Amino acid sequence: MLQTFEITISGQVQGVGFRPFVYGLAKQFQLKGSVCNNQDGVLIHINTSEDKAKVFLGQLLDNAPEISIIQSHSISEISFQEYDDFKIISSDTNHQIDIPLTPDFAICESCKEEIRDRKNRRFGYAFTTCTNCGPRYAVTAKFPFERANTTVSAFAMCDSCQTEYTNPDDRRFHSQTNSCADCGIQLQLVDTDSRQLNQTQSNILKKTAALLSGGSIIAIKNTNGYLLCCDANNKETIERLRKQKQRPAKPFALLYPSLERIKNDFQVSILEEKALTSSVAPIVILNPKAIIADLEQESIASKLNQLGVMLPSSALLTLLMDELQIPIIATSGNIHGSPIISEKDNAIEKLTGVADYFLHHDLAISFPQDDSVVRFAREHQIALRRSRGLAPNYLSSNRANNEKVLAMGAHLKSTFTFTPNSHTYVSPYFGNLDSYDVSGRFQESIDKYSNLFDTRPETILIDKHPQYQSSILGKELSEQWKTKLIAIQHHKAHFASVLGEHQLFDSEEKILGIIWDGTGYGEDNAIWGGEFFSYANYKMERLTHFEYVDWIAADKMAKEPRLSLLSMLPETEKHMAKTKFSETEWKIYNKMLVNNSLKTSSVGRLFDAVTSLLLDIDTTSYEGEAAMLLENQARNYKGTDYIDFLFGVDYQKVPIKIITQNIQKAIFKGYSKARIANSFIYTLALAIIKVAEQNNFSRIACSGGVFQNAVLVEKLLQMAEKKGFELKFNRILSSNDENISIGQLWYHQHIKN
Repeated sequence: MLQTFEITISGQVQGVGFRPFVYGLAKQFQLKGSVCNNQDGVLIHINTSEDKAKVFLGQLLDNAPEISIIQSHSISEISFQEYDDFKIISSDTNHQIDIPLTPDFAICESCKEEIRDRKNRRFGYAFTTCTNCGPRYAVTAKFPFERANTTVSAFAMCDSCQTEYTNPDDRRFHSQTNSCADCGIQLQLVDTDSRQLNQTQSNILKKTAALLSGGSIIAIKNTNGYLLCCDANNKETIERLRKQKQRPAKPFALLYPSLERIKNDFQVSILEEKALTSSVAPIVILNPKAIIADLEQESIASKLNQLGVMLPSSALLTLLMDELQIPIIATSGNIHGSPIISEKDNAIEKLTGVADYFLHHDLAISFPQDDSVVRFAREHQIALRRSRGLAPNYLSSNRANNEKVLAMGAHLKSTFTFTPNSHTYVSPYFGNLDSYDVSGRFQESIDKYSNLFDTRPETILIDKHPQYQSSILGKELSEQWKTKLIAIQHHKAHFASVLGEHQLFDSEEKILGIIWDGTGYGEDNAIWGGEFFSYANYKMERLTHFEYVDWIAADKMAKEPRLSLLSMLPETEKHMAKTKFSETEWKIYNKMLVNNSLKTSSVGRLFDAVTSLLLDIDTTSYEGEAAMLLENQARNYKGTDYIDFLFGVDYQKVPIKIITQNIQKAIFKGYSKARIANSFIYTLALAIIKVAEQNNFSRIACSGGVFQNAVLVEKLLQMAEKKGFELKFNRILSSNDENISIGQLWYHQHIKN
């Protein structure tokens, strides 16, 4: 006897070809019924027996589309409804949506084959997608993920596309971003006066490639926003791009035509290859094999021996790189410090004077995103920027309750986290909120999320720093929406982020939290940044910290490593830094030191001080530059004869000035810069192990921007393995301030101090 069963599937199941997959499977089982998207995921009704329904569900779970992520499912018998066929039906939504936002997916192998096949009707079409790939979050206007709810709806499907869309046997059956050259998105290649270069659609990418090869800078609109591109082997053009983009030294990312070319130039581990070719297609930081003949390496990443490399993430970039067959610079389309641009008029306004040409297209982008960036330390993945392909979901969230919370995050690497339903949404990285444009994009995105989910928060969480733009905006929103407002200390949020990521809040065993970064407003009004915490039984306490030293000249200290050195040298050694200052500066800064009352324990600034002392890098042009140069120097040391610059200390408070003093002695002794730099990082890793041993911890959890340093992470992993410690790092989340917003959420939900 036939019964009717209802199956619900929740998770990342919309925009991933799930309904066509269910349709095909139901046909195989010769079932009658329906499948639709709804506010909770996918809803399936079938007429069958109980045994067959369970077998059907088992097959469904075992063979779901590769890019789907099933978080939960259920099956139950409902009142009998008789179906005469199996159909995909329109979305059924009757209350607020409760599903993840599907991220963008890199172009799949099948679509690559089609755009390269002269006999295929999608040959050369730059916006080819299918149910397995293409933009999702970037083109979402509202949910559920149906074509009508995306910006692709502006393009009516031609008869051929409509036939594919409605054919159950076609790969593009219910592919919501389906389009082709006859009905889809159009390219436009123009000069800086918006004059078209009279190219047919089929020739535009050939012409773009020729212009790039000829030394031009082109602003190319990818499916997630504009990229600024130029030949990676043209020193003059790269330097022109640096000058015009106002980015004097920060490394540029490289776009390569193929994995084979990358393997020819770089050492690529299995994990790095897996990341490069994944559906995220992030920028991966790699070690070159040797000096690469066709790269202006010094112009691309001055003084650094690692480079950020990616493969084409879209059909547009795949076709372009097929034409070029050389690596190119592909950096975010913006002026340094501003958000990535996604609108044509804005690109013309902001990038005229930077780019020589523009390659526009007419697909609107709802949520512009930078490319994600990752690196590896042994088997450990370090997320440096969590954006396209990774944001905005966090699917393994430790939700303690159903409170609707908006966590505003930090300031320099801003994100926000929102819990409007049972899911946790962590926005992509926005950048430095000092920028008016970044701050505007941040606020605009909060408004969009609020509208998308038709929900406002009950509680807003902010950083304790009263001058962070995120804190100021959070207060304004709290007053406007009449919600609770709670401030959470910066480093406790960092610690909560790594505890939450590893689901350690229920731990009764105490955990040592190592939270090292540049700056965070401390509970004693000092600038924290070298903190040791203890956690157990929902309580978090500050255990100890690096020695306090003077914080002078406000934000200038973070930009001039010489100021950190002046502050961190012992009194008797300060004269060693005098040559780094003019007479006037020397008097002013020493007077500041005498009158100063603001203190810091920042390990980020300690990296700056050591870089100034060892490498004579006294000013920087981008955040983290000094630490990157020091790590780079440390990588040059191939020996194992490390120096412990804290030998003999008791670690009650980690003494900063003993470290700088002993490094100075090592320099005088003539030890190599590489050995000293490597030994400094060794000393920091050893300090963590020593503090853990002295305080009887066996579990250590690390977070904060300092743990983007792969040499430090590698040393810690080696030491912990040898000594039997259990180490935890942020892996899915970035360890830098991008994790503050979700850390604020988890601290609010779990900590009971």
